[in-house]
Amino acid sequence: MPSPAYLISKAGDPIFALFIGISAAATRINREEKEMGRSTQQTLDAARRRLGFPADGEERVARKN
Repeated sequence: MPSPAYLISKAGDPIFALFIGISAAATRINREEKEMGRSTQQTLDAARRRLGFPADGEERVARKN
């Protein structure tokens, strides 16, 4: 039985696939945001806020639940 064919390696192929998928999603999101009139910086700031990272010059504030 022939061995499986890999593009890079057994471990490298999944990492490569994740990189390509994330890059494609980021490109699509950026293109759609530009069509809506937002700049790349505004898109990145919104993503940082959504993920919980402070924007430039902001400090994280602990929330009380």
